[in-house]
Formats: sequence, C-alpha cells, structure tokens
Amino acid sequence: MELNNVKETGVLIAGAGPSGLALACDLARRGVPALVVEKAPALFPGSRGKGIQPRTMEVFDDLGVSAAVLAAGGPYPVGMVWRDGERQGEQRMFDVAEPTGDAPYAGPWMLPQWRTQEILFARLRELGGDVAFGTAVTDLTQDGDGVTVGLSTGTSVRAAYAVAADGGRSTLRRALGIAMTGETVDPQPVLVADVLVRGLDRDNWHMFPPVDDGGHLALCPLPGIPDFQLIARFPVGTTPDLSLQGVREVVAARTHLSADDVTEVRWASDFRPRAALADRFRSGRVFLAGDAAHVHSPAGGQGLNTSVQDAYNLGWKLGAVLRDGAPDALLDTYEEERLPNAARMLGLSTSIHRGETRRGAATQQLGIGYRESSLAAETRTGLADDALRAGDRAPDGPCDGAAGGRLFDAFRGPHWTLLAVGTDAELPPLDAAPVHTHRVPAYEPYGKGLFLVRPDGYVGWAGADATGPREYLDARLGG
Repeated sequence: MELNNVKETGVLIAGAGPSGLALACDLARRGVPALVVEKAPALFPGSRGKGIQPRTMEVFDDLGVSAAVLAAGGPYPVGMVWRDGERQGEQRMFDVAEPTGDAPYAGPWMLPQWRTQEILFARLRELGGDVAFGTAVTDLTQDGDGVTVGLSTGTSVRAAYAVAADGGRSTLRRALGIAMTGETVDPQPVLVADVLVRGLDRDNWHMFPPVDDGGHLALCPLPGIPDFQLIARFPVGTTPDLSLQGVREVVAARTHLSADDVTEVRWASDFRPRAALADRFRSGRVFLAGDAAHVHSPAGGQGLNTSVQDAYNLGWKLGAVLRDGAPDALLDTYEEERLPNAARMLGLSTSIHRGETRRGAATQQLGIGYRESSLAAETRTGLADDALRAGDRAPDGPCDGAAGGRLFDAFRGPHWTLLAVGTDAELPPLDAAPVHTHRVPAYEPYGKGLFLVRPDGYVGWAGADATGPREYLDARLGG
C-alpha cells in the first residue's frame, strides 16, 4: 500500500498478525476505513499458533473465512509415543468432541499460523483493505479528537483510534507506558521449527519422551503441506541452535531418526514459555489486542484464539462509534469484557503447560461469556441454573427464515439480531442500530423468550416481552 498520500483513517492498526488482520476484516465489512501497518516485510512465516478452537471457527464463519480454514486445515492427529525406535502406544492430546446442533464446530482444528494469516489477509483484500508491509510505528501522540502516528516511512497518519496488535514486545504498548504483569511458566527454553523429515508417518503426532539428560521432543505433521512442526525442550541455561545442523543434531540425539532424515528447516525460533497480562487494554484512544495485551504458553492453543476474539469484540464497537454514532463510552466495555477473559485463558494455558489441567472443554472457548458486563441486561427472573442468559454466547440452531436455514446464518454480518424463540410477542421496530428480526420455535438451548444478539454473537439483552430492546439499544448505542 502506498502511504505517501494517506493523511487520515478511521483506525490505525499496528501489526498484521491474527488479531490485527481479523480486526481489519471486521472493520472493512462495516465500512470503517482502517490502515494496517506491519514492520516485517511479509506475513509471519511459521506454524507457531496452529490450533483453531471451535469458538474461533464460529468467528471465522461470521468473517467469511471458515470454508477456507476448513479446506486448508485438518483434525489433530493422535499422539504416538516412541522409545528406542519402538511405538509405545497412543496418547490423545484432547478430549474427543462431536459437532452438535448448537455448536457446529468440534475441535480443535489444526492450521499453521502462517496459513491462517494468509487466509485472513486474502479476505481483507477481498473487502478492499490491505497491509503496508515494511512499515513500523515510530511514535504516537493523542488528543481528544484522535491519534497521530509516526511511521518509519517518514510519514504521519491521523486516525480516530489506534490499536496495538504488534505482539508481545509491542512498540505502542511501551510508548503508552502500560506495564505487563507476568511470570515464567517454564524456565526451560523451547525450540519450535517447521521442518521436512523422512521416516515418519503423517497419521500421528510423534512424541519422544526425555531419555537421560535429553529433553522432550515432538514432531507433528501439518495439514496440507509436507512440513512437520518440531517442538523440543532444552535444559535451563542453554540456547537452542536454530541452524539446520543444530536441528539435525537434536533430532538424531532424541529420536530413532538420523540427522540426514531432517532434510530442511523452513523456519525456526526459540522462546521461554511465559504468561503476562497488560495492566490495561485501553489508554485514551489506543487499544491493546492479541499478544500486545496477553502472552500465553502455547499449551492448550489459547493465544491465537484469544487474540482473534479480542479483535471480534473490539471491531463491532469501533464500527458502532465511527459509523453509527454510538458514544465513545461503548469502547470502555472492550477492556471490561476482554481483560478478565484473557486473564482466565492465561491461567488455563499455564495450568495445562504444568500438567495440572487436561485440554478439555474449556480450551474450546465456547463457554466464554460476558454475564458481568455492563452490556449484559437479563430482565427475566426465576431462570434455571443452566438457562441461557444475557452475556452468554448465542448458540446455533435451526432458523427457517435465514438464508442458510441456521441461526448462525441469521447472525452472520455486522448487524444485531432480535430473536423471538417460542413466543408470539409483538416485536417492535428498532431504529437505533441495524437489527434483523427472526422468529423460531421453542428450542432447548434457548428455551423461550426474546434475545437481542450482539454483532459478535453474544446475547446482549434477554426478556420475556418486547418492552426492553429499544431502551437497551438507545442506552448503549445512542438513540
């Protein structure tokens, strides 16, 4: 993208990772101009965050990329434990889950991070957006009307809001002086690499437990490509060798494969697992999203997914303010809703890494909700303990009035949805925001009642009659 003539935009997004690209896609479909700048010359090249959880698949469905994600990815293979060149038995990494009528995606779904970002980038370009690569943020100032961001190209961009989606070492977060509170999850350094390997089948995730002084090593086949993702732990105080020769040596030392069986290293990196959370997710007109706001252990596959859902939460709110005239105070609910959820996901990742928790239903993120949010208005009384409430994720289900016959088809798009379930209550016209209305028969995941579903698929307001939706929308979006 040529920047020389760009003077103003609605939103400046720093970083073209999963959160930055997902946010840019969401804004583009809402008609909100956004400029994405990425200091690297191209998209991230590695497989690092390879697990797409069911809730994130639902987000991708809404953003219009689920078909591409399903086509390019695949289910997680069953783990196979090896010792001395012999198969010792299978090890399932995740609880088996099946699709249901209210949760159509069973997961997790494996897709290398670089492919996820390619798909989101392609979608962004379909929607008329783009990324300015090789362009770093150098400075930022803000006032009551917007932000001015200096770029490494020597230009400045004026935006109504800016979003720091530029990773764990975020330049914007540091410029804002926002601290991160965290801990070392594991002092042992970890090597992660995408490699080509001979002598292993592609039906299993191959695991090689520690022997003597060596550390754990695993080789996981990546779907749709010949690569394996290699993960190896090293003793405290050592620095993994990322070269082809270094990778060959560790594979030969810890597996029954020879050094020559590693024919290529396509990408390699090392890190020390840590968990960290930004003290704030908003500072004036600047928001933190993704790794700039929270850094996870890779265990359990929560980092990328939490990052995408940051973007999904923030996108509709920025759209409401910039396109629909909603009050700026709506944007305060981003930190209100996302910071505590990110904290919980960090705790889950850390617990899984330390072997305290199994990769179960919580990792699918379908249970994430916002019941305590100021945007959740539950007006019914006497509900059962397991009843769907305001703030909960709105389940899928049959919907004859939707183009595809499902509730997710009715929800898809940048609008709100007023859902009348098992009731003949009169539905009022709603002018405060684009609202689509649908009636469906009584349905167990919902019970009966009226449900006003937010653009990000969560129930905002729930009631027994139609006396509340207009007031709810007027109060939060401006009448």
